[in-house]
Amino acid sequence: MKDLRIVFMGTPDFAVTILKQLVESNYNIVGVITAVDKPAGRGRKLHESAVKKYAISKGLTILQPKNLKSNDFQEELEDLKPNLQIVVAFRMLPKTVWQLPKYGTFNLHASLLPAYRGAAPIHWAIINGETTTGVTTFFIDDKIDTGEIILQKKIDIKDDETVGSLHDKLMHLGADLVLKTVKLIEKEDVTTTKQPKLEEKSAPKLFPENCKIDWTDSIENIYNKIRGLNPFPTAWCIIKNGKEEITAKIYKIRKEYEEHTLESGKIVFSKKSLKVAVKNGYIIIDEIKLSGKKKMETKSLLNGYHFSSNTKMLSSL
Repeated sequence: MKDLRIVFMGTPDFAVTILKQLVESNYNIVGVITAVDKPAGRGRKLHESAVKKYAISKGLTILQPKNLKSNDFQEELEDLKPNLQIVVAFRMLPKTVWQLPKYGTFNLHASLLPAYRGAAPIHWAIINGETTTGVTTFFIDDKIDTGEIILQKKIDIKDDETVGSLHDKLMHLGADLVLKTVKLIEKEDVTTTKQPKLEEKSAPKLFPENCKIDWTDSIENIYNKIRGLNPFPTAWCIIKNGKEEITAKIYKIRKEYEEHTLESGKIVFSKKSLKVAVKNGYIIIDEIKLSGKKKMETKSLLNGYHFSSNTKMLSSL
């Protein structure tokens, strides 16, 4: 059995669950590398990453380098004498960092690689209508998410799955997979496989431009996009209500297949329901946020907000 000295690298809540699993399994975490504190909120107070908060609570050594290539950081890292590094939702590492430990540096990625390499694999799996996804551990090499695979675990994506619910499932699945991977390394029982060359399915970063809803698209694509962005960063559109144009973020939805002759984007509403006409049916909106208002159930919105008879969702900027 190897005597492991682990450095863990990560930033968001997703990474905390994995770090917590390692700590509670009594692995020797000699250091935690996370993002620098960033100003956030109206007061612009410095915000600590979720990983940093957890690491502080456990008295772990924390490094927050601005530049991963700096000599100062790399000297601090070498002083920790790590022989294994684990990366979860962090950033691309320079070769001098990922090559440092004797037993390598492995990453947990929230997809079944080689599918959905990139920054937002959970979102894009749902947006693209996938019915399965999973998690992968792999040894890091000099490209993004291309290293040799250690382990994978598959999971089904339900038809009403949101990125929020799938994120949490993959987080716990990933924690178990990381633990199994560490045990294999500890027992010197690791075998890896090269990633197969398959048709590229990428997971690029999400920006406002690629989160906008095109109401002229198919009912399936619209439904998948909205739930694949719920609750973060959220699908959005512009509502034209009379002379007013309002930005709306769309959260909980359902789909209803029905033939109609309405223009795509036309809003159909009653005292209790709000739905949008699309090809072959309607998208029923159960939760929405209008600019300047808080997120609310549609029933509550309809109690105090008036839609005119010609209100519609705009599909272009």
